[in-house]
Amino acid sequence: MPRTMHTTNYFDTFIQVAEDCPARTGEEPLPRAGNPTVAGLQYKMIADAPYKYTSDDVVFATSSQGRQLDAKATRKERSLARDEFFSKGQACLRASGLGKRFGWGVHADAEGRIAIYGVDSKRYQALAKDAGIKQVRAMRTKRT
Repeated sequence: MPRTMHTTNYFDTFIQVAEDCPARTGEEPLPRAGNPTVAGLQYKMIADAPYKYTSDDVVFATSSQGRQLDAKATRKERSLARDEFFSKGQACLRASGLGKRFGWGVHADAEGRIAIYGVDSKRYQALAKDAGIKQVRAMRTKRT
């Protein structure tokens, strides 16, 4: 019986920062106790290669399972690990600290590839007003 595969990908969508996001500019997430946070890893991966990766690529690569694969892992090993990871539902980038805490909006193009824009940028404002793409918000930090 084939496994159900889940996805975190969005298409033609802009994830605006959460309503309770404290950042007024896009801030780079700092390491905690000398180690990068998941938000920091996601930031680096997306900021270094805008519109190269999909949400699934970023979520998997920055997960503990994705980070456990070393550079020597074969393509087949990576594919099997990714299939196993997405056989269960995963939190999408709406739940990421990028939009909840650090002031980054996430734009997914028609092919699902993503880029980030600081809440204070002109590109963020243009995307937030674009009626031609789906508008969603990052998840709130606090329940109200």
